[in-house]
Amino acid sequence: MDRRTYLGTVGIAGLTSVSGCLGETIGGGESGNGSSDSGTPDTILEPPEVDLSESSHPTYGDELPTLSLPDPLIDETISTDQFEGERAVLMTFVYTNCPDGMCPALTLRLRRTQEAAAENGFSDDVALLEMTFDPERDTESKLRTFAEQQGVDAEADNWHFLRPETYDEAKTIMTEDIGLPFKKTDAPEYDNLEYMFPHYNLILLANKRGIVERAYPNGAAIDPSKVVDDVETVVTK
Repeated sequence: MDRRTYLGTVGIAGLTSVSGCLGETIGGGESGNGSSDSGTPDTILEPPEVDLSESSHPTYGDELPTLSLPDPLIDETISTDQFEGERAVLMTFVYTNCPDGMCPALTLRLRRTQEAAAENGFSDDVALLEMTFDPERDTESKLRTFAEQQGVDAEADNWHFLRPETYDEAKTIMTEDIGLPFKKTDAPEYDNLEYMFPHYNLILLANKRGIVERAYPNGAAIDPSKVVDDVETVVTK
């Protein structure tokens, strides 16, 4: 996919956040995305109310980036495109040392979807992918503990933690594949943190064709029931 570049519109140095997580998207206007009220031929949901087509990250009608990364909890490599034709994908990007609760909030949206899928019989129709961009600290044991703390059923076959091998690989994925500003910064305001990552709270929903149905750029704040409803619609229509 031809990833839209954010360079020249937003600079890394211009990104500041007291909490360490950024909720806004890069780019985007106010009108609905797409040329038809019924969506594009490859999508199921209608265009979103807010047009994010100028954003740097994948949005409505784009292909979900193809990523192949280890899931350390099962010692297997998981590729985003392995689910095409079988499952929708709900994906987000976190780190377990997130100091302000935004990454747990992102995880909550995926966890609620996992719970609803189990209750409503579509567990086999969705893959829930959570990529850490802090592999230096997010080891297999740390991710497993995080899953337990967040109430995630990491043993279910629809949940995968994805872990790049290095910080540099994580940075490349976030900036080039996902199209978001990304940088490790010092964390002098937190006694228990040496560094942190100011970042955007993005959640992506792609259908079984691998086409993005929704990008939630402020995913940590969106109503979890909205995410669940969108996922259920995508997998049942």
